[in-house]
Amino acid sequence: MEQIVAQYVRRPCYPPAGSQPVHRGWPSAASTIDPDIRRIAVDGPAMPHWEAVARAMTQAVEQATGRPVALISTATLSRPWSEILDLTGSPGLADDPDFARLAGGTLDDLIEPDRLITPGTGQDVVQLVYGPGAALTDPDVLWWLDRPKRYAEAEVTAGTGVNLFQPGDLPPSTRRLFYTDWPLLDRHRDAISGRVDLWGDLRDLQQPTWITGDCLRQSCARLADRPFRTLPTFNSTPWGGHWAERKLGMNSEGPNTALGYELIAPESGVLLGDHPDLSVEIPFQLVVSRHPGRLMGESVHDRFGTSFPIRFDYLDTVDGGNLSIHTHPQPDVMREVFGWPYTQHESYYLMVGGEENLVYLGLQGDVDLDEFHQEAERAHDHGRRFDITRYVQTFPATEHQLFLVPAGTPHGSGAGNVVLEVSATPYLYSLRFFDWLRTDGQGRQRPVHVEHAFRNLDPRRQGRAVRDELVQAPRRIGEGQGWHEELLGSLPEMFFEVRRLVIDPAEAADQADDGRFHVLTLVEGDSCRVETARGDHELNYAETIAVPAGLGSYRVRSTSTTRVRLVKARVT
Repeated sequence: MEQIVAQYVRRPCYPPAGSQPVHRGWPSAASTIDPDIRRIAVDGPAMPHWEAVARAMTQAVEQATGRPVALISTATLSRPWSEILDLTGSPGLADDPDFARLAGGTLDDLIEPDRLITPGTGQDVVQLVYGPGAALTDPDVLWWLDRPKRYAEAEVTAGTGVNLFQPGDLPPSTRRLFYTDWPLLDRHRDAISGRVDLWGDLRDLQQPTWITGDCLRQSCARLADRPFRTLPTFNSTPWGGHWAERKLGMNSEGPNTALGYELIAPESGVLLGDHPDLSVEIPFQLVVSRHPGRLMGESVHDRFGTSFPIRFDYLDTVDGGNLSIHTHPQPDVMREVFGWPYTQHESYYLMVGGEENLVYLGLQGDVDLDEFHQEAERAHDHGRRFDITRYVQTFPATEHQLFLVPAGTPHGSGAGNVVLEVSATPYLYSLRFFDWLRTDGQGRQRPVHVEHAFRNLDPRRQGRAVRDELVQAPRRIGEGQGWHEELLGSLPEMFFEVRRLVIDPAEAADQADDGRFHVLTLVEGDSCRVETARGDHELNYAETIAVPAGLGSYRVRSTSTTRVRLVKARVT
């Protein structure tokens, strides 16, 4: 077993703005309520815990105000389920078991707050409206009680979670969670964040932590002006490996460390607090939505709105299995069918590999696409294995090599690798050609998406062109005393490029941001320091950091006894 890298900070945490405290518990939260309040709205995501939350709040609010509480669930204000299905339908994908169009509209479309009965003036009660959309009921005080998305995904996968306003006798689905619930709830949360009075963190349902709404907003502004890390998390899959468990000490309670979220805007969080054990987690996307120009740069904001367009994650197959051979939607399909304005271009940077390991990338030069299609269908329909390398090329998984993966290109990492995936933000649209007849935790063959995959296949990505265009040699583009910078890969159709900084011990590289954010990961060496006019940040091996655009310039200084190398991505 490899020795754990002690320096890897598994729970990076940042003090709230203005040295404001993080509080804990329902009674302390309820003590902030004016005794004469008429209505408090407690908004938040869809979750199976709302009744328990309402009971805990009732006790705390009654004790704090000395008045009885009348509970109203927003589930009683929602439109009929048949109408919600019509409003959130997915044209062209209605019968698709795995994918749906990203939901448009707002949460306002799904509830009818006018159905809420206002108590008469003689009724000395506190109305407590709780659940998704509670903010729409014209409250006197507004709380947002959050629970990070990873909890919802785990609960829905286990069958214990819920979908937004879905009747309780229907089973939950990740399809609806990913493509309907999360987009609607994210837009709603971001829209009301400016008037939230209290932000609560429900990672611990019995003893939630919380900060004031002013502290939330000031802390978002502060983060947008300084380098920071998001909270790294790893989940498990049938192909997952053990590198992050053994090397970084991550996810030791799980079966493996397959997919590591270093920075994925729709799901990543940031911890606020003086210590991780007394902290609140806020969504990274909330920071982006409140200060998109300051964080991303005005030109990136103009182009992508409030969507942070680059993600960094790990694909760990050390002592695991091959990833599926898959592709991602072509730009027009992504827009018109799946509803994302930009597509899922990717790149693979080999953190750990070897000449005996493989990366699957691009089509063979003499490929028979009809035969490939037939073989993939037979594998899916009849469980017939076939030799994927007859159709898809393989390359040695050389450490520190970058492989470009534009949309439409078949690809996958082989067993024994750690890939740092530097990619466009969309991450839920892996269209599988072949998954090695692998089964899931319930013994069922994992789904593949043969028709989607072949509909989006780019036949230009075949033969010699794959090596020439997608496996590029590093090109030196800048240098200074004891450092240089390399361009590892770029393509005209990909809106981001991947670079690498190489810095000798005790030397420093000055960087200009050109009015747009950078994302950095230390891929070789023990540690370095990102130095800025607004404060410095230590960065250890395998850690990823976002550097906001508004800094203008910054410096990366090696604090390692050996050479350090950092992968850097930027929007072109």
